[in-house]
Amino acid sequence: MKSPLSLVLDPQVPYGTIDDNGLIELANSARQGIDYKFFELFASLIPFSFRDWSSILHLSERTLQRHQKQKKAFEALQSEKILEVALLYKRGVEIFGSNTNMNAWLDTENLVMGKVRPKSLLESSFGIRRINDELTRIEHGVLS
Repeated sequence: MKSPLSLVLDPQVPYGTIDDNGLIELANSARQGIDYKFFELFASLIPFSFRDWSSILHLSERTLQRHQKQKKAFEALQSEKILEVALLYKRGVEIFGSNTNMNAWLDTENLVMGKVRPKSLLESSFGIRRINDELTRIEHGVLS
């Protein structure tokens, strides 16, 4: 069986197959700290800059560079945020059909969400929930 971390990254594994046990394992992984190698693999899938990631993770760019150089694991809070963004992104790719479409949606001003780019909401858990809610509406064809 694949680890929950590899399930998050594997585009062939549907978002909905990550069950409660998988989420508990992801929570444990976050508590232990996500290593930089996993983050690097995930970050390579989406066109976010170092500056974007430093904002999302609430770390200075310099600290993020230190993690990169030392291949250092992230603290629990940053690890949890990485996993939240990874799960959200995985779900969005399923809904939009491709990374390209998801990336475009994240980077396009969204009238329904208050004329902001969804990407800018990734800095908080509330923003991530808001994006998830909007993805649910899109998935079910409910236009606000």
